[in-house]
Amino acid sequence: MSADGFASRLLAWYDRDGRHDLPWMHPRAPYRVWLSEIMLQQTQVQTVIPYFERFVAALPSLPALAAAPQDDVLALWSGLGYYARARNLHATAKICVEMHGGDLPRDLDALVALPGIGRSTAGAILAQAWGDRFPILDGNVKRVMARYHGIAGWPGTPAVEKEMWRLAESHLPYARMADYTQAQMDFGATLCTRHDPACVLCPLQSDCAALREGRVAELPTAKPNKPVPERRALVLLAQDARSRVLLLKRPPAGIWASLWSLPEAEDHETARAWFGKHLRGDYDHGEALEPIAHAFTHYRLQLQPLRWQGLGLRDAVNDDGGLRWVAFDELESLGIPAPIRKLLLAIAPRSPG
Repeated sequence: MSADGFASRLLAWYDRDGRHDLPWMHPRAPYRVWLSEIMLQQTQVQTVIPYFERFVAALPSLPALAAAPQDDVLALWSGLGYYARARNLHATAKICVEMHGGDLPRDLDALVALPGIGRSTAGAILAQAWGDRFPILDGNVKRVMARYHGIAGWPGTPAVEKEMWRLAESHLPYARMADYTQAQMDFGATLCTRHDPACVLCPLQSDCAALREGRVAELPTAKPNKPVPERRALVLLAQDARSRVLLLKRPPAGIWASLWSLPEAEDHETARAWFGKHLRGDYDHGEALEPIAHAFTHYRLQLQPLRWQGLGLRDAVNDDGGLRWVAFDELESLGIPAPIRKLLLAIAPRSPG
């Protein structure tokens, strides 16, 4: 174990109070570990579990993921958000089939070179799938390092992050790396939490600088505040005579890349022009629905849906591959942004009984 007892105390706590029944632990195969680590970025464990189980049931191996159409991958991901993660998963699987024999490489630099895998995720894969001795530094571990060692400064700055990497590496045990890696994540998620940490139950309390100095609430140092910009847009919810909804495939880059969504416009002039080019009907007969608010990492989005019924596409755009009429019972099979899916489900016809 590490010389200072940090790891041994954390492992003893994990054996008693940690999570041992998460689906990606049984077995801790590289593909399953990698998939879980990507899903757990920006998303809590309880949210991830049903998505993980559905994903591996549909695509049980890395080659199966590589061979799947992107629309299928995005549909399995739909609702988890941060869709670049799903696109990176798909791209990485294809690279691994082409360059690594259909497996993830057991090498830190080779893993970091793959789309969507940073140093911490690579360390988590190596430690959990193969028991290799690599540190992780996700948000939970940064919080623990900041408090245990009394490190001031926002962890996103290079100097603070470099010091945290050094300390995380210094605590590594020489055995049970898979359990130790999970222990760190569990400890930060359930005990050394951002708000109201359970310091009285903490196995590290006797050596915690933040507890000793009365600085638990102020560490880690928060990111400097910046005003969050707000963007507004109109979304065009067109339905045909069969009540199908017109969806548009978004570009392969940018927000909601490659997902199926409703056509979007910045203002009524742009919306009217798009409507007139693609649809037969009267723009002015659109019905304003309840606005939608959606928060991204760097800005807030306010969407105003406008709805038309009984429309048809103009003949010139009937073969446009980016547009398609979709029945409500087909929505589940497509990758659709969460706020748009919620809007569509709200207007979906209710089956009798």
